[in-house]
Amino acid sequence: QVQLVESGGGLVQAGGSLRLSCAASGGTFRHYAMGWFRQAPGKEREIVAAINWGGATTYYVSSVKGRFTISRDNSENTLYLQMNSLKPEDTAVYYCAASIATMASKLQDFGSWGQGTQVTVSS
Repeated sequence: QVQLVESGGGLVQAGGSLRLSCAASGGTFRHYAMGWFRQAPGKEREIVAAINWGGATTYYVSSVKGRFTISRDNSENTLYLQMNSLKPEDTAVYYCAASIATMASKLQDFGSWGQGTQVTVSS
């Protein structure tokens, strides 16, 4: 029911920053928990960060804590992922996802997905 479109990916050097955006349409954005996932070639898709309906509760995978920040602007139906101090191991396709739950952090709990945006970090 909700359509998600990611943007902001690209090629950056290690130590650099990127901000990913996810524009939502076709649903009531504020009634979805949102998450960012990533998938590198040959690896499983994994949770990166998640945020609840109101934005007060967040979750981060341990490998990105202190470097990435998830946020949302419900008035603009947009989800963000600010990525700082990027490392080559952050290279992956990053996906925006929505869950009908109030808060979610498990892949199986997210039912709507964007098309993905490539993030490549060079050393």
